[in-house]
This record gives sequence, structure tokens and C-alpha cells, in this order.
Amino acid sequence: MWILPLVGYLGTIVGFCFLTLAIASGLYYLSELVEEHTVIAKRFLTKLIYSIMVLQLILCIVDRFPFLPTVMGIFSHFVYLGNMRRFPFVKLTDPLFLASCALVLLNHYIWFKHFSHNQERAYQNMTSYYDTPSDIPTFTEIASYFGLCVWLVPFALFVSLSASDNVLPTIGGEATGSVGGGGDSSKARKGQGMIKVVVDNVLSGIGQVSSTFGWKRPDDRL
Repeated sequence: MWILPLVGYLGTIVGFCFLTLAIASGLYYLSELVEEHTVIAKRFLTKLIYSIMVLQLILCIVDRFPFLPTVMGIFSHFVYLGNMRRFPFVKLTDPLFLASCALVLLNHYIWFKHFSHNQERAYQNMTSYYDTPSDIPTFTEIASYFGLCVWLVPFALFVSLSASDNVLPTIGGEATGSVGGGGDSSKARKGQGMIKVVVDNVLSGIGQVSSTFGWKRPDDRL
């Protein structure tokens, strides 16, 4: 067979593109929801951070998770909590924000080493090829731990926070808004979420590339 494998590759590429667009659309919508309901989002994220810190402590006590990685995970979420001071605005050069980005990667590396080492040690202690280690977590359990206790809060913060460079208005804009009227100033003070910035930049880049190759919309040719 020659054609069917090509059809399979083409279907995989198309499916991946649709999945990417669906995820981007969902994140864009979530970012707009956070902009409209910042108080509720801040309260929810704060409770979520505290809940994950308690969950990690329970896993350490009940399931005998390692102490030092657990302390590292709780400390990381404590640092994430510091980003809630001026929620939803964040300064990209803020040391606390930069430390949060570094702790996400470090936390992921530590727990990845822990689970991979446990699996390697369990398989080395097997006496027969047909034995099944019972003291190691399954792939679903490991993926769920990474999703909830490692990546959930950083991902939620990335969707919710707005870069201070994209916050309107500037100093001159505030003066203009105060003179012109107070009705539009509250809308202008809203920041643009980082997810929306990324999506808008990607769409803008695609538009520039398409215009470079002459792929213009019919409206542009008029």
C-alpha cells in the first residue's frame, strides 16, 4: 500500500491542526472570562493554590512521597501565590515572576527524576520477566500528578495574568480618559491577557507571511 499511509499522515496533520485551534480558542475564551471576572478568578486561583499545597502534604504523609521534593513543590506554590498580589497584572521582569518560571521547570525535573528512578528500581528488583511491580504508580497516576500538582497552577496563571506592558492606558492615556469621561476609562484600564497576546501575535505573523506570498483576502485587493 502506497496511498493509504499518505492519507493516514495527512489525517494526522489535519487532526493535529484542528486540535491546536480548538485548544487556542478555548484558552482565548478563558482569558476573556478572567478579564471580565477578575475578582472571582483571583479567589478561585488562591484557593486552588492552597488546595494543591494541602494535597501535596497529604501525599507525603499518607502515600510516603519523598520529603524534599514535596517541600520543593509546596515552596513553588508559595512563590506562585506571590503573583496574586497585583492580579491579574504582572511585570515580565519581576523577579518573583521569573522565579516562578524557573521553579516550574525545576519542579517538573525533580518529580520526573523521582518517578523514573522508582520505576527503574522496581524493574531491577523483578525476579521474573512476567512479574508486575505493584509498588509503582501507573502512567495515569503519574500524568494526573503532573497535571494537577505541577502544571495546573502555572498554566492557570499563564492564562489569567496580563502582561503589564499591554496594560492600557499609559500616563497620557489616563489623563485623556479622565478628561473625556469616566465611562470608558474603566474599560481602558483592563490589561490584555498573555494568552491573547500570544494568539494575536501568531495570527498577525500568519497574516504577514500570507501577505508576503500574495495570499490576500478579497477585501485587501480593493
